[in-house]
Amino acid sequence: MIIAIHQPQYLPWLGYFDKIDKSDKFVLLDDVQFKKNEWQNRNRIKTAGSGGWQWITVPVIHRFGQKINEVKINNQENWCKKHLHQLETNYFKSPHFPQYYDFLKETYARKWENLSEVNIYFIEYLTKTLGIKKQLVKSSDLKVSGEKTDRLVNICKMLNANIYLSGVGAKEYIEIEKFEKEKIKVIFQDFHHPVYKQLYGEFIPNLSVGDLLFNYGDESLKILRGNTEHLCT
Repeated sequence: MIIAIHQPQYLPWLGYFDKIDKSDKFVLLDDVQFKKNEWQNRNRIKTAGSGGWQWITVPVIHRFGQKINEVKINNQENWCKKHLHQLETNYFKSPHFPQYYDFLKETYARKWENLSEVNIYFIEYLTKTLGIKKQLVKSSDLKVSGEKTDRLVNICKMLNANIYLSGVGAKEYIEIEKFEKEKIKVIFQDFHHPVYKQLYGEFIPNLSVGDLLFNYGDESLKILRGNTEHLCT
């Protein structure tokens, strides 16, 4: 049983879904501290404007130390209308954007109050749309204790994992010996970002997975998995 664990992000990048794809169960770590100016309330999209990309950011109201699933959205800003407009303006020429437009329109027509809820809603939809058939679990539903590595180990134990799939960024701080003590093997994600045809000039990596879907639709999972032989260059 391979378990991967990650905070719920807003419209995550390709590597996030590669991690889901390579796990048996994926845990959305929604009951840890919210980090400002990271990926939990924003991501990047391609644009025809200067620089080639722009942020798409959910405005939030939070206090220091607040958990992700406690963070409220600042609906005094009309962010839903803005995000739909940003996506429509920058991707309406993409061949597969119409395939997802109704979902986007319906989703952004809702009034979202909680950041974690909108993030997980999008993650569940995007996972299913990509064709990745894996179970997603919220850590807040597991009621595990512990901090940092201890928390990750306890989640793995609760879900009967014998392998923990970690992001490479965790190499600097993860305490592997704590996993080994519980007979859980730690492996690190080995993700090579595919290069594919985008709008607006040269390729820009590390954008929201929406960029891939809008350009390649049902072929997106093949590209995510590294099958890029059929792509135009």
